[in-house]
Amino acid sequence: MKKTILFGIIFCFFISCRQQEQPAVSFYYWKTIFRLSPKEKSTLTENQVRRLYIRYFDIDLIGQSQKPFPRTPIRFEDSASGFEIIPVVYIKNKVMLDKNLNVIDLAQKTDSFIKQINSRNNISVQEIQIDCDWTLESKDNYLRFIEAFKKVSNKKLSATIRLHQIKYFEKTKIPNVDRGVLMYYNMGKIASDSLNSIYDRNIAKRYLSSLQNYPLPINIALPIYSWGIHIRDGKIIGLRNKIDVDKLKNNNSFVLTKENWFTVKKSAFAEGVFYKENDQLKIESISKDDLFEIADDLEENTIQNPKEIIFYDLDEFNLKNYDTAIFKEITSCF
Repeated sequence: MKKTILFGIIFCFFISCRQQEQPAVSFYYWKTIFRLSPKEKSTLTENQVRRLYIRYFDIDLIGQSQKPFPRTPIRFEDSASGFEIIPVVYIKNKVMLDKNLNVIDLAQKTDSFIKQINSRNNISVQEIQIDCDWTLESKDNYLRFIEAFKKVSNKKLSATIRLHQIKYFEKTKIPNVDRGVLMYYNMGKIASDSLNSIYDRNIAKRYLSSLQNYPLPINIALPIYSWGIHIRDGKIIGLRNKIDVDKLKNNNSFVLTKENWFTVKKSAFAEGVFYKENDQLKIESISKDDLFEIADDLEENTIQNPKEIIFYDLDEFNLKNYDTAIFKEITSCF
């Protein structure tokens, strides 16, 4: 394993010599309270991070009227000074599927709420990012929302882009934004099989060559998170975030039956979740080797060098699985 990682670092170093500008390291921050731990602060410092993409709020359809409304807005307990902040608004696709959606009203209210949060926390922003996995059925509303929001906000605008939206951009269309961010994760179906739904190289390869034809400049978002898929009688009953594998190994109620798979030996609660006897927990994560493999594949298939590699997401639980130096090492592959 160590030799493989070392080879990856050396290989990426020589590849990077072909490029004049190395992408910057950035992070998504996806918690509802902005409060940085010492580990998170040191990671930002050691990787010379200047930009943080902070999830400000989600937009969902709420109540009997099923009207768009913001959910779980960010609360700042720490100051964000010293960083360029890019607010990220996650809009559920079902909002854009609403045929009666008033996109101009939604754009105005979204911009107004972002400004409230910024004013309350003395934050000035130059760019806003919209995160929505739009579909063919929702694209008209989504594209009109982007146009309206760009006019209302008068800011630079970026948007998250999925692999299928890159390959089939003539059908899915391209939002009128300054830059896209390719979300290089959540590729497969969450299932009780042996595949990793976060990252699957075979699935990615179906789309990689399309990057060379995509007309919008893009940055890259890479995963550093993990989760557990809770399975009962062959059916998915839940997705469990922040599963500590070491704790499971030391828990007498769980037994490691094969790599990344635990079986519940006796019914028990763990981290507030009830696990029934014979339930299974499939752990999906991203290794260091996975990250180097991803970086290598992307470098070979992108024409323009990304300006940033944005890691999802900044959280002490995620960071403990990696050496701090890996984030700069990954960007050196481009």
